This record gives sequence, structure tokens and C-alpha cells, in this order.
Amino acid sequence: MSENKLPSGIDRLVGQRLRWRRRELHLTQEKLGELLNLTFQQVQKYEKGVNRVSAGRLYEMAAVLGVPIGYFYDGASQFLSDRAQGVADAEGSTHVPTLSADALELVSAYQSISDPGLRKSLLNMVVAAARALVDEDKTRNTTP
Repeated sequence: MSENKLPSGIDRLVGQRLRWRRRELHLTQEKLGELLNLTFQQVQKYEKGVNRVSAGRLYEMAAVLGVPIGYFYDGASQFLSDRAQGVADAEGSTHVPTLSADALELVSAYQSISDPGLRKSLLNMVVAAARALVDEDKTRNTTP
């Protein structure tokens, strides 16, 4: 396969955003496949960024998932700026970080909380816990 036909970091980002939205709507890969006249294996390949999503298919996905097409490109500007600056791995491809199932579930649950005060409190708690662990790791690594 020619190099320009291989999925890029943006293709993987589109796949990740597809997965996030599907999970937000509590759809299985099989159900989304039915809605798009695809097999669940094809949905899986799109989500993993193994296969590129054509413009026409992306338009169908956006309509079925109830989001604007731009939704799938949220975060792409960082990828493009990294690429422009030459940030790439040894193979020359820029990686888009992927989130675990737990992280996706956390984000989905967080977004479903309508009380802004509660959301802010939970965010502050998670940030404080993460900082405490980072500080603990630093202390552990600097102690002889």
C-alpha cells in the first residue's frame, strides 16, 4: 500500500472521536454498523484508525450520531501543529493518544452531570489526586 493511503494520526483521531460518540450514545459497534449499513468489524477498524473514513462515510456517521462533521476533528489542530514542527516517532508518524475504556467512561459520566458546581468539585478532586500521586512519585524517585 502506498504511504499516502495509510491511516494518519488524524485518521486515528477521527476513529477515537467516533468511538467516544458511539459510547456516549450507548450504542454497540454492531448497532452503529446496522445504522450505517456496515459490519461491526468495519466500525471497529474505523474506531481503531486501521481504516480511513471517506468523506461520504464521515458525513453519514455525523448524521447518524447527531454531531457536526467538525466534531470528529476536535484536537486535530494539535496534531497538525506537532506535525508542522516535525514531532514524530521513529517511523515518521505522529501519534494521537488513545484513552482507555475507563477514561472514556469517566468522561462520559462527567459530561452527563448537569450541576456545574458538582462538576467543578469532581474535577478539582481528580486533579488534586493526580497531583498528589505525581508529587509522591517525585519524592520516591529522589529519596536515596
